Formats: sequence, structure tokens, C-alpha cells
Amino acid sequence: MARALRLARKGLFTTTPNPRVGCVVVRDGAVVGEGWHERAGEAHAEIHALNAAAEASRGATVYVTLEPCSHHGRTPPCADALIAAGVVRVAVAMRDPNPQVGGNGLEKLRAAGIAYEDGLMEAEALELNIGFFSRMTRGRPWVRLKVAASLDGKTALNNGRSQWITGPEARRDGHAWRARACAILTGAGTVRDDDPRLTVRDVDTDRQPLRVVVDSHLETPPGARLLEGGNALVAAATEDAGKIAVLRAAGAEVLVLPNPQGKVDLVRLLQVLAERGVNELHVEAGHKLNGSLLREGLVDELLMYFAPTLLGSGREMFPLPELTELSGRHDLKIVDLRRVGADIRILARPLS
Repeated sequence: MARALRLARKGLFTTTPNPRVGCVVVRDGAVVGEGWHERAGEAHAEIHALNAAAEASRGATVYVTLEPCSHHGRTPPCADALIAAGVVRVAVAMRDPNPQVGGNGLEKLRAAGIAYEDGLMEAEALELNIGFFSRMTRGRPWVRLKVAASLDGKTALNNGRSQWITGPEARRDGHAWRARACAILTGAGTVRDDDPRLTVRDVDTDRQPLRVVVDSHLETPPGARLLEGGNALVAAATEDAGKIAVLRAAGAEVLVLPNPQGKVDLVRLLQVLAERGVNELHVEAGHKLNGSLLREGLVDELLMYFAPTLLGSGREMFPLPELTELSGRHDLKIVDLRRVGADIRILARPLS
């Protein structure tokens, strides 16, 4: 199963909106076939592994990181393929959270007389597909908020300048996190001040995430670099036909999603993105949008890079309300801590 999980990671940047899945076929103690799901619409991991094993699949044990599908989507059911191949046992890391599957794949195997077990290295399999699991069970993407800051928690000078606080290794690492995301979210202020492209550049991938701008008042300049080539969505809170037409002419899709306060409804935006198949949402925004996402409880994970430097006065990571009691603090669980070049990277999740 560990080998199957390593194979699944080969699809880290490419399988969206599908989960990352690996499969290993074993007979008489030897691996006779293996494969992984490479991209949506193409063969699933089980099919690649069965094809590689050929006749050796008969009487074999199959290790797969996610329950075999049981329904017809863009490809036929993998459970049927396993039955036809004559395997005698299937070990599954985790059940598929997709309600179209949800145990039905394993039930098909049981009805065909194939022994199965599930839960083998389940925690590792869940981490690999945490965004897919989030979309299927909560109806929203897994939201990962990335910040780069000095050791005293400043993300930019008071005049907005922030390039570059962290070193080149940390920036390359950040691009790897961009590459695995289905979409990248930022705010209109960041677009106005920094004019970012928000593309993956330091990682070898042929897929670029959707770029999403939270822009309540339609302030995104039509010449903004992130609108180049399309694949950009502007979420607004106001119906201004003229501004909307200009942005659409520049290649952007515009959605108007207001909340009662005249801002973009962030909860609804996440739901819309999930409906479009976004599993992991990577946030690279300014302190205001970062604070809004945290205050609304929409951040699942913080990806924080700290440079060994002090800025003193400057913009904070999150403009949260002042506390009068420590009981109101935002407690985090550190999931990973490591050096990246000269900088420190912390991956943390809210305990609540």
C-alpha cells in the first residue's frame, strides 16, 4: 500500500477534479503490475495496473489507495474490471467519499466472492486526497492559506512592498503548492498593488490552476496579468454591467455573489468552486482577505514561510480583532515544520 501511495503522488498536479489514486497488483509475493491515475477522463489506476499485469492478475491481490469506483462516469467501473480480471483479494486504503460510490464498489467485490479489507494506511490516503474528501463531504474545497512573513509576522512594508521577504527556495516551494491546487484565490487589492500572474512557473506541470479574484466593487484592471490567457474568474458583489462587460472582454468570467454587507459571499463562492470540481483552493492574498477568511472559519490549513529577518512596522499577516481574553485565541496544530533554504516553513491547521 505504501508503494501504491507513492504511485498516487505522481498524479499530484494532474488528476483534478478526480482524486489521486495508485494501484499495485501482487501475485505469489511479487509485484506483477502497477499504475496510477494520471488525469481526469483517462484510465483509472486499477486499469493501468491490471493492463500491466495482464494474465498474472488472475488469482492476484490488489492494493489500491481508494475504493474502486462502481459507476459509469467518463470511464467504466473499476470494480467490474477487477472482477473480470479474476483477482481474489482487494486491499483498500480508504472508502470513496463520493456518494456515487460510498461502499458500492466494495459491495460489488463482495457479491462476486472477492475478499476485501479497507482502512490500510487510511490516514496517509486521506492526506493525499484531503481536498477531494472535503469537496465530497462538505461541499467546499480544502482551503490552504499561504503567507510569507518576517519573524515578527510582517508580510509587507506599510507602503505595500513585499518582494521579496523569503528566499528563492521558499518561492519555488510555494509554486509546488500552487501546482497541486485546483484554483488560486487572491483579492482585488493584491491584483492592484502587485499585478501578480498567479501561475505555476517553477514546477514542471502542463496544468495551470484557475485564478480567482475576490473583487467586491469590480476594481480589477482589465490589463491585469492574471487575466491573460483566460482561466480567470472574478467574484464580485455589485451588478455593474459596464465593468462586467470590460472584464469579460479581457477574458475573465464574472460572477456576482453579494452578501448582506455588500461584500462577496465567501461561503457561497467556495460552494460554487466546489460545484466546479475544485478540490484544493490555494489562497495568496492580502491581509484583509486573509483576515476575512479566518474570521469566517473558512481556512483549513495555514502554509506559512518565515524569513530570518525583522521588519518592525509593516502589514500584519491577519488583521484579527483584538482579544480581551486568551480563550478567544485561534489555536493551531502544527502538522509539519521544516527548513526551506534559509527560511522556515510551518504547515498548521486550526484546532477548531
